[in-house]
Amino acid sequence: MLRRIAALILICSHASALRPTRRQALKGTAGSTVMLNFLPGAARAAAKGLGLPTKETNDVVSTVDGIRRKRLGNSDIAVSELALGTQRWGGADFNSPDEELCHQLLDRGVLEGGINLIDTAEQYPIPSDRSRPEGATEEIIGRWLKKGTGRRNKVVLASKITGGRNINKRSIREDCEGSLKRLGVDTLDVYLLHWPARYTPQSNWGAPPRQSLEYDWDLGAITVPSAASFREIVSAMGELIREGKIRGYGACNDNAVGLMGMYGAARELGVPGPLCMQNDYSIVNRRVEENGLSEASSPAIANAGFMAYNVLAGGMLTGKYGLAPGDGVAPAAVDDGDRARAKRYAEAPRGRMDTRGWGLTLGRYRTTAMRSAAAQYTKLAKEYGIKGGLTELSFRFVAGRKAVTSSLVGHTSLAQLDASIDAYRKAAKGPLPDQLLWDIDRVHLQNRLPLFANDEAGKDWRNEGFIGERIP
Repeated sequence: MLRRIAALILICSHASALRPTRRQALKGTAGSTVMLNFLPGAARAAAKGLGLPTKETNDVVSTVDGIRRKRLGNSDIAVSELALGTQRWGGADFNSPDEELCHQLLDRGVLEGGINLIDTAEQYPIPSDRSRPEGATEEIIGRWLKKGTGRRNKVVLASKITGGRNINKRSIREDCEGSLKRLGVDTLDVYLLHWPARYTPQSNWGAPPRQSLEYDWDLGAITVPSAASFREIVSAMGELIREGKIRGYGACNDNAVGLMGMYGAARELGVPGPLCMQNDYSIVNRRVEENGLSEASSPAIANAGFMAYNVLAGGMLTGKYGLAPGDGVAPAAVDDGDRARAKRYAEAPRGRMDTRGWGLTLGRYRTTAMRSAAAQYTKLAKEYGIKGGLTELSFRFVAGRKAVTSSLVGHTSLAQLDASIDAYRKAAKGPLPDQLLWDIDRVHLQNRLPLFANDEAGKDWRNEGFIGERIP
């Protein structure tokens, strides 16, 4: 114990000595680079000297075909910075990839493009129908794995159990075994709760209370005690790990409470802690950096990885639906005041935003604040000569964030996948310029959560959002 305290005092004393004043930094006389490089190295050295684990989440382990692979949590699992998101694979949407295209995406991404992480769920595809039921996506992936020997060893498989009341010790086991059967494998590398068992405002983007302003204490008092506890969840996950059915677990659409709740229960029960979290994250949605999840995930605390989804904000950061008045691009059909043009795009959609179902559900990506921020980021991409424009900037920004292990990206064509691979290969060559990152932060400081801004809320909406989501 004394040796640990001495090591910590040594680190802190060096940090204090190396910390520059703002005036020194402005004059360029401070050793800020030395300070930033010294502290992580000192922490690792101190830990190593004390015989403590030194596996830190998000350490770059290798680079394969130009794509970096990062450590996921305190594990030996290394995942590519770019991952294949599969939510609509084989689904009922107008442009859902069919099985042939899904297998082509897997060939290009895994066999040729340096990608090894595939993220799926028992609930996929979304949307589903009678001929394309939930679970069909896992079966599509399973049939690809069987096409060639050794393919299972080339990939990291992550799947999810449907959340809410479905989460309990029995369902965790049964649903995991169902996913294993559909995928045709013996082990899942990562098993996630699709959303928590308990009520929380961040529990599920697709249903109320999606954009709640605060946690509803009264609702929580009723629903949380009857939900599966953190102890029940991690106990069930621990059993699956011991049996070799999963290598690690975590949660999707949850927050720092969920991560630390599982982490604390795991320590209490003596089982492995959560390996990673997964949430909506992008250049226009940096919520996890400010709600405690980034802090909780750090190696200093829970040492958990993070998988980001919707890094292109539902397609808005491609610019194909326009961002600013007069940019010459028609807005999403559900927003377009030109009804004749809206009708044309509704009949021949450019993407999900032009369909009524997704267009309304994903309205959070088209707020006035979000479009304003994205328009400014578009100008920055042009100013700094980023050839791929806003799309490339968005990818490379997320890839450069300290908390992000991997980005889960859905594609509906090989051309889209090639563009994503190209952006992440550029990210592997070096970070965005410091001045550009500061310019991005300056835009961010104007409106820190544009996806949760709403300047259209009517006086008569009475605690409801645009599609009826609860806003207590």
